[in-house]
Amino acid sequence: MGNTRLICDPNELRKLFLFEKLDDEQLAWLCKDGRVEMFEPGLVFREGDPATCFYVLMEGEVRLTKMSGGEEIELVRTEHVGSYSGAWTAYMGDKVEQTYTASFYVTRPSKFFVLDAGTFAKMMQEWFPMALHLLEGVFFGNRNANERIGQRERLLALGSLSAGLTHELNNPAAAAVRATSSLRERVAGMRHKLKMMAHGKFNSETMEALAQLQEEAAAQVAKAPTLTPLEAADREDELGDWLEDHSVANGWDIAPNFVQAGFDIDWMEKVHGTLSGCGGDVFEAAMRWLNYTVETELLMNEITDSTNRISSLVNAAKQYSQMDRAPFQVVDLHDLLDSTLVMLARKIGDDITVVKEYDPALPPVPCYAAELNQVWTNLIDNAVSAMAGRGTLIVRTYRENECAAVEIGDSGPGIPEEIRTRIFEPFFTTKPVGEGTGLGLDISFRIVVNKHHGDIRVESEPGNTRFIVRLPLEVAAPDAAQSTLAAAQSTTEGN
Repeated sequence: MGNTRLICDPNELRKLFLFEKLDDEQLAWLCKDGRVEMFEPGLVFREGDPATCFYVLMEGEVRLTKMSGGEEIELVRTEHVGSYSGAWTAYMGDKVEQTYTASFYVTRPSKFFVLDAGTFAKMMQEWFPMALHLLEGVFFGNRNANERIGQRERLLALGSLSAGLTHELNNPAAAAVRATSSLRERVAGMRHKLKMMAHGKFNSETMEALAQLQEEAAAQVAKAPTLTPLEAADREDELGDWLEDHSVANGWDIAPNFVQAGFDIDWMEKVHGTLSGCGGDVFEAAMRWLNYTVETELLMNEITDSTNRISSLVNAAKQYSQMDRAPFQVVDLHDLLDSTLVMLARKIGDDITVVKEYDPALPPVPCYAAELNQVWTNLIDNAVSAMAGRGTLIVRTYRENECAAVEIGDSGPGIPEEIRTRIFEPFFTTKPVGEGTGLGLDISFRIVVNKHHGDIRVESEPGNTRFIVRLPLEVAAPDAAQSTLAAAQSTTEGN
């Protein structure tokens, strides 16, 4: 893009609000070491390039953009005289990265006052030493406060997740311990009952038939149908009456076990017919023997379910933390979302209905998986808080052009329009004092936009608030050095 150098007039500079308080000597210095240029429409500088110049608009129009999700998003368009951009942090030297934080375009022929970054830094350091210290204090103070509070928020979130995971693990673990203790008692009872049966009136054919019935009972437990409480109660009544009619003492105690295993009166009649010639005492002993078999199978199923639940929780925790995995990888977003929902299950509670609408055709996404889990955690936690623990949480995925989209929606009261543009600002929160730091969405924004070059937005109305995260499906993998740097920075940047 061509540009034309013009004569710098100190009186013209004095009209700019940045320079209106400078004296004649300072304005002359600016004209000597700076320059006035006319730019034709087009790109002035690009986001990410080394910041070499500081630009002040004297006339014309400019637009500022940032990359998001592979697209340039316009941040501002202005013709306000005195608007500035470029290397405005040059005075901090190598304390901060000196690159352009956005792209800068001219929309029509425009005139700028231009200072080289080194000249601008020298001017600030020599003319405004106290202001420079104040600016540095604000810049680094805010950054340090952001890091400290961000670290504390992550620790609090980790504590909450750990408490929830411990609670979730304790339930199946306790169930497995109880079932194991009961199983030990039932096995001891089976040994005792076998000894009694050995002294009974069982011939070899009857024992063989009983063994076959025992095998049938064990097999039936594995395929028992699921009954409603009303159906189960009706069957228990019928079976209890049948056992009493056939002289089985306390038949009401064992009837629920047979019903849970899926047995009915027809099967009981089959057992009775097989043992009909052995006497009432033998039939009762046989029924209790079969009851022990059913109980042991049910208890082993309970132990299996409990240990599988523990294993699932541990796997979800590993998936959530990405333990022993590379920081950058290609993953199924559904696995990340599911592990986050498991980790937050206790916080979500029973009064919130979770609806998952996953696109099965969504391809894997290249990303920093552990950091995306932090995004899902923040968004789901906010949704649960917005609904005050009661409502519907919707987790939806779909493909949108060359991006994978994830929506976290809630049925809460919505976000007022007047604050919707501020929710991603650091330290902005609508929660009561002490309940929120205002960093959750800021951290999420930086993870999605800065680290993944994606986009995060919110659409809200009463009863339907949706945070929409878009992530590029094609991202070049960082090299080993960048991965190591990214891992090291994740702590200090709050990502």
